[in-house]
Amino acid sequence: MDTYLIESPHTAEECLGALDDLLAMGGPAVLEQYHFGCMVGVHTGWAIVNAESEAKALEIVPDSLRSKARAIKVSKFTADQIKEAHREMEEVPAKP
Repeated sequence: MDTYLIESPHTAEECLGALDDLLAMGGPAVLEQYHFGCMVGVHTGWAIVNAESEAKALEIVPDSLRSKARAIKVSKFTADQIKEAHREMEEVPAKP
C-alpha cells in the first residue's frame, strides 16, 4: 500500500456544499482526515491516506469534487538514503 496526499480544491461558493458532501459520504471520520485552508481564503482540503492506487486514494473525495482533485504519491526519506544519494552523485563522472 502506498501513501497519497489528496488535494481537493473548491471555490468559496462551493465550500459549504463540499463540506456537506464530505460529511454525508463518510461522517465525522472522513472529515477528520482533512485539513482545510478555507478559513484563510484558500479553499482546498488536504488529506494523507494509504491506498492501493491513485484511483482508490481519490475515493475519499466526494464525486462532486473529484474531477478537480488530485492524489500525489508521497514518501519519506531517511538520513541514510540522503547520504547514499550524495555518495552516488560523487561517483558519477563529470560531463566534459
